[in-house]
Amino acid sequence: MSEVPLEASIPAESNGHTNGHANGHSNGTSKVPRAPPSGIKVIVVGAGFGGLTAAIECHRQGHDVEIYESFKELKALGDIISFGANAGRIFRQWHYAAGDRVSDRLRPLSIDLRKHGFRIHKWTGEFIIKQETPEQDPTAPVFNGHRGELHTVVFEYARDELGIPIHLGSRIQKYFETEKDAGIILEDGEKVTADLVIGSDGVRSKARELVLGYFDKPKPSGYAVFRAWFPNTDMIKDPRTKHFCENGDTFNGWIGPDVHFLFSTIKNGSDCCWVLTHRDDNDIEESWSLPGKMEDVYKVIEGWDPLCKAIVEKTPSVVDWKLVYRDPLPRWISDNGRIALAGDSAHPFLPTSAQGATQAMEDGVTIAYCLRKAGKDNIPAALRSFQDIRYDRVKAVQKTGETTRDMWHKADWDKVKTNPEAIQMPREDWIHGYDAEKDTAEKFPETFQKFIVAAA
Repeated sequence: MSEVPLEASIPAESNGHTNGHANGHSNGTSKVPRAPPSGIKVIVVGAGFGGLTAAIECHRQGHDVEIYESFKELKALGDIISFGANAGRIFRQWHYAAGDRVSDRLRPLSIDLRKHGFRIHKWTGEFIIKQETPEQDPTAPVFNGHRGELHTVVFEYARDELGIPIHLGSRIQKYFETEKDAGIILEDGEKVTADLVIGSDGVRSKARELVLGYFDKPKPSGYAVFRAWFPNTDMIKDPRTKHFCENGDTFNGWIGPDVHFLFSTIKNGSDCCWVLTHRDDNDIEESWSLPGKMEDVYKVIEGWDPLCKAIVEKTPSVVDWKLVYRDPLPRWISDNGRIALAGDSAHPFLPTSAQGATQAMEDGVTIAYCLRKAGKDNIPAALRSFQDIRYDRVKAVQKTGETTRDMWHKADWDKVKTNPEAIQMPREDWIHGYDAEKDTAEKFPETFQKFIVAAA
């Protein structure tokens, strides 16, 4: 098959197929562009953005794929999440039979900062600089919106438009593999087998232990985030804060010693959200996401710009999210080459990278492409090629979460006065200009050959 994009190489009318649904939904015959059947059966564990992307891309590449997810039902939970242009290229590849794209449906749910930009302040309230927001590239759009709302669009696209079976309420007890197949055992004892398993089951991944051969305990990063999302009801009543909600979408940041506070209004000012990143060395043994206490938030911003407290005091509830850190894993692929880690299972990101979900999506694109090009007889080499292609890039992007955080938390304000641009959020071309499918296509032949020779 040629290396042109799927939608250019496969007429929509020629790829009709019928898929059943684990949840009783059916969309009949799909006319969405899809490669010919590969004969490869894939299990994806986890229905977050990474798992959904892996499944959608496997479907596009002609593989037979099903998703297993522990949550019993889809709920639009969470707060703000960011997707860079490198994710936008992926969303734009996903078509509906009606003719529009997933990216078209994400756009109205996302913040538009072309008028407002990102306004950065010192924690004392002193305005530093307005970081302009560039015009959207229609071929690589950027999205920032409510995690639950954006996730619902992608989830329903996979389930209802493509017909990918999604088994909710399916808790995994164990992963297993042989030289010829791999699978999962559910808590009720059901055993499900496929040609390979993609473990996109998050920071608590059970697949990780099988891949590594030992239990890799997460460590506190030394930081935590208070985070909240709420309607503008009280904000718009307060003369100090109403301007945020009367001026459409806005984004403001306050930077202090080892702390930063980011506040946004979205959907033309109707919704508000904020995140407060701060030092925190508490244990994460039991949980790293729990209800927060407002008095703890006030302690962190004590002595700050009074406007920060004016925003926080309108918040009905807050989540205390401990940031988990992992040293880079030595490998993402199991001994027999039938189980692959992807997304947070392999590489959790700090939120200051604004790339965690996007990098999980890139993983899904690369895995699906490698499997199609390698074929059913070469799955271990395909998965090892995936790791080889992705590893150095992911490690480098992970590092940006630390460098951006440190740039803010350890800011030299005397230098910032002479060069305010030094405090702006980085927008690096090598990250955002990346095309996962194109890069994989370029690197795959040489990488794959290396693993085929090694296996001979």
